[in-house]
Amino acid sequence: MTIKPNLKKPSLFRRTVMGLVNGWRRIMDVRYNPLKYIPDPSLQTYFMLVLFVVWSIFFGLVAASYLGWFNYNIVASIIVHCAIIVPLAFTNAIFIDAERDGHKWLKEWKEEQNRYTLVVNRLKKKNLVMWNPNKEA
Repeated sequence: MTIKPNLKKPSLFRRTVMGLVNGWRRIMDVRYNPLKYIPDPSLQTYFMLVLFVVWSIFFGLVAASYLGWFNYNIVASIIVHCAIIVPLAFTNAIFIDAERDGHKWLKEWKEEQNRYTLVVNRLKKKNLVMWNPNKEA
């Protein structure tokens, strides 16, 4: 008999925001990507900007050639990427500030997400049951 835990799933908004922040950090945060081995922060910033421009150009060329957007140009690609990256960077800055100041709401969101993920992953495996001492005692 499987006992389901009394946990509610985090809201779609919270999961989306936390997923965006975690995804951003995996790519753009030098604490996690290989640029962390460059000791000078200004060089890290320079290489991140170069990579940003290179990927914008690449996606512009892909869109122009494979998707048939003949009026699509590289400058437009860079502008579109900036329009996406700037709000994400702003959101990331707010979350970093919240972590540094230890805001209660961010801690609660993370704990809620971690608890739910832990329980869901454990219940997916066979022969694992949530123990409820109140029902079995």
